[in-house]
Amino acid sequence: MDDKKLQVSAIKNGTVIDHIPASNLFKVINILGLNKVETQMTFGSNFESKKLGLKAIIKLSDIFFADEDINKIALVAPDAKLNIIKDYKVVEKKIVEVPDHIKGIAKCMNPKCITNHEGIVTKFTVISKKDVAIKCHYCEKITDAEHMEIF
Repeated sequence: MDDKKLQVSAIKNGTVIDHIPASNLFKVINILGLNKVETQMTFGSNFESKKLGLKAIIKLSDIFFADEDINKIALVAPDAKLNIIKDYKVVEKKIVEVPDHIKGIAKCMNPKCITNHEGIVTKFTVISKKDVAIKCHYCEKITDAEHMEIF
């Protein structure tokens, strides 16, 4: 039996985001603006997970998030867990929570909505946190998680 495994190095200080549904890895990267990060970032996808089937993980050196940003993750990764690392040790664990309101990260599904024509920043009220659903502030169209478009 051959026990070869790919090892990902530990981070000294930073954040590990775990339990991301594998299919939503890049949505989380977009929501958090990680494509602009200049510190070390490691991510992997399609790891086995008893809870999710397949999961993804992101490790970020020297990056820490405000609770507001963390909660945006919940829109596409409601089971995500964050581990805050200091000196190679987990010093805090955070669980994401769907926020009451979101602004500027999701597109309104109504093609006639003013936000899709006038360059107005989108605003939504979250009307369901369990099976995520949001209502547009402007046209009142409801969008569920399956149809949610994140930008």
